[in-house]
Amino acid sequence: MASSLAQFYQRVEDDALHLPLEDRSKLASRLLESLDDDEELSPEWKTEIQRRVQSIENGTAKLISHEEVQKRVRASLAKSKQKS
Repeated sequence: MASSLAQFYQRVEDDALHLPLEDRSKLASRLLESLDDDEELSPEWKTEIQRRVQSIENGTAKLISHEEVQKRVRASLAKSKQKS
């Protein structure tokens, strides 16, 4: 039984990773929401999170790939090290 469950999770993960970026983002947001205890969040944070989710869903958010974020961080770190 544990093996079939592990296979199921692996299949779900593989399928999810092959979704288009927007769909993966929505799925990730939904999964993260399911883990959050909203009672610990202030009303301001709840509003901000909803605003960000809506901007992703309606296409107004500028999404940056993981690779681009890594590139920018590395460049910033390199620049910071040069100043030291």
